[in-house]
Amino acid sequence: MIWIILASFLTYSIFVMWFSWYKTRGTDLSSSDGYFLGGRSLTGIVIASSLILTNLSTEQVVGLNGQAFGVSMVVMAWEVTAPIALILMAFVFLPRYLKLGITTIPDFLEQRFDLRTRQIVSVLFLLGYATVFLPTVLYSGALVIDSIFSLSSVMDISPFMIVLYISIAIGIISCGYVILGGLKACAMSDTINGIGLIIGGLLIPILALFVLGRGDFSSGVGELVSANPTKLNAIGNDQASVPWAVLLTGLLFNNLFYWCTNQSIIQRTLAAKNLAEGQKGVLFAGMFKIFGAAFLVLPGIIAYLLYGDVLANADMAYPSLVIDVMPVALSGFLAAVLFGAILSSFNNVLNSSISLFTLDIYKPIFKPNAKEPELVKAGRIFAACFITAVVIAPFILYAPQGLYYFLQEMNGFYSLPIIAMVIVGFFSKYVPASAPKVLVAVHVVLYAGSKVVLGEVNFLYVLSVLFPINVLVMLIVGRLKPRETPFVLPTANKVDLTPWKYAKPFSAFILLTMLGVYTFFSPLGVAESSGGYTIYQFIFFIVTLAFMGGVVLFWKKTDRIRGGRVPLNQMYPFNQKSG
Repeated sequence: MIWIILASFLTYSIFVMWFSWYKTRGTDLSSSDGYFLGGRSLTGIVIASSLILTNLSTEQVVGLNGQAFGVSMVVMAWEVTAPIALILMAFVFLPRYLKLGITTIPDFLEQRFDLRTRQIVSVLFLLGYATVFLPTVLYSGALVIDSIFSLSSVMDISPFMIVLYISIAIGIISCGYVILGGLKACAMSDTINGIGLIIGGLLIPILALFVLGRGDFSSGVGELVSANPTKLNAIGNDQASVPWAVLLTGLLFNNLFYWCTNQSIIQRTLAAKNLAEGQKGVLFAGMFKIFGAAFLVLPGIIAYLLYGDVLANADMAYPSLVIDVMPVALSGFLAAVLFGAILSSFNNVLNSSISLFTLDIYKPIFKPNAKEPELVKAGRIFAACFITAVVIAPFILYAPQGLYYFLQEMNGFYSLPIIAMVIVGFFSKYVPASAPKVLVAVHVVLYAGSKVVLGEVNFLYVLSVLFPINVLVMLIVGRLKPRETPFVLPTANKVDLTPWKYAKPFSAFILLTMLGVYTFFSPLGVAESSGGYTIYQFIFFIVTLAFMGGVVLFWKKTDRIRGGRVPLNQMYPFNQKSG
């Protein structure tokens, strides 16, 4: 049996490697644009596939299904509300990024503030990737691979060591992709893996429903809907991991960072051949996110109905389901698809990391006059040395609140300051270079203090309050010590900035679909109320919105005082073609 699984695993994996090599044969990898941005040639479908695969790695598949197993459909908020941030990316952030012609987010922050801000943010990204994101990708991937191939049983070693060994293997293979092929090789492997993930991902809940219905699919669906309707409720109460009161505040701010400023995610959008293709890719990914809950959340609910409370670790819900419902002949295929998803996240984060290190740290600090081939060489060396994540990965076994929650909570230390810097950088003209430094210090102190003072309070409540505080801190610094000259967003003329003509109607369709899914998984649809809703959630929601409104009013007042209102043609820089 193990040989059948291994044969299908190797067949699919080798095909993906060949496909990536074949599609990148003619790419110039000697320049930074060619190596880090694929020559700015990516189309909408490739961008969407790469966005989806970078996001939907095993930390998503294992972590979210684990949370659904332990909680309810409320965790689908991480997926189903993401399109709001992606729509904002398409209309607000991406046009500016492409107008600037930047390679990294810190690249923009240097233009807007100064070199030191660029380097601080680069270090924040690198620390976050090395100590939080990549270790969780490796850990979750090791759980799935070990479950399918039963490696820990065959080799008779501890879970800690099996995670370490698999992490080392993934790290070596990923370095091969990134070092030899750059961003385009990663994006091309994502395209074919994206198809495999959709097929394999949907097979699990479909087969699991057959098992739940004792061989009958419709009976399985009936059992899913009727056995425990409170599990299907997506409207979170006070005790939920995602309360409804934070959907448009703390969760939105978290999503804005991830989808609009997280270098490992947006790098493939910066590589778009033009704005229209970039918007297509971003919005296609937004539509996919709505339906991603079908294999990122529902399997966890089905696993709960099948296993009850017998699993010692909720993060084992998805791997256990895979073992029990997947035919042997297809197990290797699914293992290869999930392995590709692991590689996708690792590859793209690694590619972003070497971009940040090479362009934001190595060149300005160590070798300002470095030529393009030297930069590429330095990036490849850094990639080979990026092993911190491999060492940290096994220790996530001891994370007390589950894999996915751990990842999101730790991101809070650096996510909000970065999104605040970008937004204030775009829409203010007089906030000075000192503001980001003050912001980072204030945010780290406040966020760390919230962990001590507030204890078990959901971190999304904390983000709801801290983001407007972050923006306010920068505005106050700008009010007290403004720039001497106003900042004007420059134009690099690297790509065509004509927008996709169907972007607005497609965005409206996405929002309507999102509302429809939420209605279906609510007491108005197939779910039952879990209770626990209080007036305090409503009060918190209203107070938070009022606070944000106050910050916006303060901002407008400051703009009027300084004469710094941003002209409309700078806020929406469409219809500007490369020259």
